[in-house]
Amino acid sequence: MKNLTLENITKACCGTYHGDPAKLGQEVTGVVIDSRKVEAGNLFVAIDGEKFNAHQFIPDTIEKGALCVVSHEDLGETDFPYILVESTGQALLDIAKLYRDSFDLKVVGITGSVGKTSTKEMIASVLSQKYKTHKTLGNFNNEWGLPLTIFQLTEEHEAAVLEMGVNHFGEMRRLSSVASPDVCVITNIGVAHLEFFKTREGILQEKSQMIQDMKSGGSILLNGDDDLLAKMGPVKGTQPVFFGTGENCQFRADNIEPLGLRGTACTIHLPDGSFFACVVPLPGAHMISNALAGAAAGYTLGLTADEIKAGIEGLPSMPGRNNIIRTSRLMILDDCYNANPISTRAAIDVLDMAIGRKVAILGNMGELGDKELDLHREVGAYCAEKGIDVVCAIGDLAKSLAEGASANPQTETHWFETKADFLSVMNEIIRDGDNVLVKASHGMWFPELVEELQKF
Repeated sequence: MKNLTLENITKACCGTYHGDPAKLGQEVTGVVIDSRKVEAGNLFVAIDGEKFNAHQFIPDTIEKGALCVVSHEDLGETDFPYILVESTGQALLDIAKLYRDSFDLKVVGITGSVGKTSTKEMIASVLSQKYKTHKTLGNFNNEWGLPLTIFQLTEEHEAAVLEMGVNHFGEMRRLSSVASPDVCVITNIGVAHLEFFKTREGILQEKSQMIQDMKSGGSILLNGDDDLLAKMGPVKGTQPVFFGTGENCQFRADNIEPLGLRGTACTIHLPDGSFFACVVPLPGAHMISNALAGAAAGYTLGLTADEIKAGIEGLPSMPGRNNIIRTSRLMILDDCYNANPISTRAAIDVLDMAIGRKVAILGNMGELGDKELDLHREVGAYCAEKGIDVVCAIGDLAKSLAEGASANPQTETHWFETKADFLSVMNEIIRDGDNVLVKASHGMWFPELVEELQKF
């Protein structure tokens, strides 16, 4: 780490330093919020969780060698230095902003309702063909995760791809002001988090706030296939550039040819008139949109068509994210990290590409507001429309999904209250050679179903 002296940290978070003045010039070796991960020389930021007071772990962090602590509680007289602030959560963001601004590198900021993480992975794969690229760790995209990702930057990095997820009004500016993106990417405006934003227009209003913190001379890259994003005009004097399959898109794909679970072939056209054929190695039509976002970000930051193609075709799969697992008896589509109506329909489309019997194991989709039962029922109806052979719905909300799926008498439909109920009869439902989709919101913890399926 660099530039993070106790003096600079205190100024950045408008805190009050308590301790030996001689230590103000010392730099911390890292910033952590989990007391179990503290190492010698670290700064421990005591952020209270819903079920615990992080300040109770401060003595443990000092024993482990923490150089200093950031606290919103007055600790009185101590034999170790600490910085007193009004809010440790805000202090974490302020310190991350100080650290991010100490680097001269290109930052791509990503937000949207669906596909943020898979788009982040695609853009990072593309940019890594030219730049030493850092990216958001897993789904560390909130007010704690974004700073922790930024603190992993080193002098060798030339670009960073930072994912930003929000579910309440006002959160985006707290994230984007820290990220200060050079390139702003919005994947789509769906129905995730309607419980808090009420309408898609409300979601657009909040997500697009990221652009307010874009650096001067930056670029705005939007999904031109999204009806709301396609209508966006200039923001802060910058005209958006669109990616998608429509004629309105400067980065466009055509000649799209599904290759089943092996991926999708397509031709990608760039604004300068050049084009190239490639294979997006993960299945699903939505992966074309991700590839186009990668092409747009890469082209904007100076990559050649050959470099962009290599990045797209070299995209690795991720557990829980459209990940194909082949066992001796099954083909498993592990897309269980999270779910909403749009991403679940996209996953069903991928399952529909499979050859053989198709089984969808689907769970609750969270944060959908007062229309949650209708939205679950519509997803079930989509399974029926696609002719999915077997639908296993798990969870209280998913009971409506099962009702929707039962509209097709050819679709074998089951509803289970819990995962344990499903597992108790799984061997009676799943057959050799099945193609099995597993998808639900994160809180359902469906990875354990993927594990059990791999033992089948």
